[in-house]
Parts: sequence; structure tokens; C-alpha cells
Amino acid sequence: MRNNTNMKYIILVGDGMGDRPIAELGGKTPLAHAKTPAMDRIASQGELCLVRTVPEGFPPGSDVANLSLLGYLPHECYSGRAPLEAASLGVSLAPDEIAFRCNLVTLRFEEERVFMEDYSSGHISSQEARILIEGLEAVAGTSRLRFYPGVSYRHLLVHSGEVGSLVTVPPHDYTGREVTEFWQRYNSIPHFQEALKKAVDFLADHPVNRARRAGQRNPANGIWLWGEGKAPSMPAIREQFGIEGALISAVDLLKGIGVYAGLEIINVPGATGYLDTNYAGKATAAVEALKAKDFVFVHVEAPDEAGHQGSLQDKLQAIEDFDTKIVKPIFEAMMASGQDFRLAVAMDHWTPLSLRTHSADPVPVAIYDSRAGRPGSGLPYDEQSAVTAGKLLGDGRQFFMRVLDR
Repeated sequence: MRNNTNMKYIILVGDGMGDRPIAELGGKTPLAHAKTPAMDRIASQGELCLVRTVPEGFPPGSDVANLSLLGYLPHECYSGRAPLEAASLGVSLAPDEIAFRCNLVTLRFEEERVFMEDYSSGHISSQEARILIEGLEAVAGTSRLRFYPGVSYRHLLVHSGEVGSLVTVPPHDYTGREVTEFWQRYNSIPHFQEALKKAVDFLADHPVNRARRAGQRNPANGIWLWGEGKAPSMPAIREQFGIEGALISAVDLLKGIGVYAGLEIINVPGATGYLDTNYAGKATAAVEALKAKDFVFVHVEAPDEAGHQGSLQDKLQAIEDFDTKIVKPIFEAMMASGQDFRLAVAMDHWTPLSLRTHSADPVPVAIYDSRAGRPGSGLPYDEQSAVTAGKLLGDGRQFFMRVLDR
């Protein structure tokens, strides 16, 4: 007999799983081709629909899209990506401060031209990156510019004062492409120009980079600033929906969203945001959190990273790992618990391999209700099946309310 007095809610997010049909897969998408029995079961026995996570006029980033999956309307609260990451790092922004995401990147310099070789410096380790960022704070930090270490290649720069009309771009949108125009934008601001020069000089022959080159790994020979913004104003989820929740992710952006949303942030040892992340630890932490919380949001970054890298095999592996190591154990644990629950499988946006960046297509979501008597879609979990199901939710608020069955 299930307990009907305390419904539990679960949202499991495979970042960037969506894609376009690929000839090599017989015209299927990676999600449709991959072996995903757990997600297919949830979609077949539950409700399948599409959700527009990226409102018109907004960039199709994980910031906007994951805010939507948590029931927020970006036009009411979105101020930029970096302020959310600042919250994750425990960095409070003063009203006159602007946060920037600071990627450690691999740049190629050809006389006056600059090329983005790798937006992640070969997915540099957090340990190596911390040494470099702390060194950058020592040589390039000023009263106006402060560097804070994050995870892998993802770090933070806090700028005091305004930056005029500077417009930045995400480095992962320009992998393998020339970025001279954008590099020149930074250099048009004197104190940024000085900081970038110091950064390039400091990183050029740093022992960390010498070791990376010796091991035939991309060096972190530059920084890239983007995603700027000031501190947002967001009501907590408990205030809006009357539930207490937790969030599990390896990514500072998601943790920052969780901080502003009033969720407990659960840090899982070994969570990396890539194929080697601690899946089992995340799944166990999610099930444990639901003993005390009404709601848990579990985010896995690996499919998105594979999409940015343009690696079909990595994306297939990331999708299948998400299914077998996150969705299956959490679903089975809840089924065995005797607890009523509603579980949603989702993605925040597509990251098509052909683009190697995000797209704003509506995303497929599947919502399973443990209570008997709810008809299922009879369809597997993939992009085309969600189109066939014929239901479109216009924004993330509608999706979150659907998960809550309100």
C-alpha cells in the first residue's frame, strides 16, 4: 500500500540530450538510437510532451533553460549566467558588481588573429585549474577585478563598476573558429586589456601547462569572459509552490540556480560534469534526500559536453549512462519505497552534434505518476515521439506545475 499523504517529486535532467537525425544512425537521433529502457518505460507508462524551455528572445543556454525547468519565467528573473555561478561559489555581489564566467581556454594566436581551439582546455582538472586561477588572482587581480576558482575549466571573475557596451559570446559556440573580433572587444577596455595580457603571459609557460603539453593535452593558455550579469531577484521555490527541495549537480551554474531557488545543494564527491562523473553517488544522494525533502532535481552535464565536443560515441555513452546509472536506480528505488511519487525525465535544451552548441527547440519530457489509473503515452522517450504525442507546454512554469500535478 502506497502512502498517499506525502507525494514526492523528482526531475532528472540529461543536459543537452536533444539532437537532430544523423545519417550514421540510420536517420535516428542519438537519443532515439541509444538503449534507454528506463526512460522509455517512464515515457510509455507516463505522459510524454514537449516543453518550450527557451522563451523567444533569450539565448538557448543552460541558465535560461534550467531556470525554466524549475518553474521560473526567465523574463521575470534572468540577469545573466555568471551571477548564478557566483552564488554557487558563495560569492555575494554588491549592487555595482558584475560577474563574468571565466573559462580557462586553449587559444591559438596567429599574428593579429586569435582562434578558439578548445573552450575547456581539454577538460582541465579542478586541481590544475585552481593553481592557475589562484595564480591569476595574484598577478592580474586588482581592486576592480577578482578571480575565483570553480570546477574544471569553469571559473568566475567579479568586476567592480560598469563595462559600458561590452557584449560577450560563449566560447563553446566558437570551437575551432576565429574569435579575433571578440578578443578585440575585450582589449578595447584598458583594464581588461591589461588583465588579458598578464593572463596570457602568466599561463604561457606555467608548470601546469608544461606538464599538459608534455602529456599531449591542451594547455590552458588564455581566459575567456562571458555570461555577465548582476545579482538576480528570484523567489524561493518553497514560497511559490510550498515544497522543500534539494538539487544535485556538478556544475556551478546549476548549484547557483539552486541557491537562489532556496534548494539544499548536495555536493557529491567525484561529480565532475563529464563522462567520469560519480553517477552512483548522485543517484544514492537523490534517493536519500527524498526521505526528508518533497522534491529533488538531479542534473547530469555529460551529454551536453559530448555535444560541444562533437563526439557521437561520447554522446551515446552519456545518454545510456544517464539512463542506466541515474534514471533506472532512482526510479526503481522509488517504486520499491511504497511512496507516492511523480518523476519527470527531461533535458534543458538540445546540443546537436552538427552545431556543437545549443539550440532552442522545444524539449521532450516524460512524467510518470506512481498512482494507478493514469493512462500512458505508449511511446518511447525521444524527440520525434514527443512530437507524435502532440502536447506542447508553452513555458517552464507550465511544466513545473504539471510535475506537481496542479
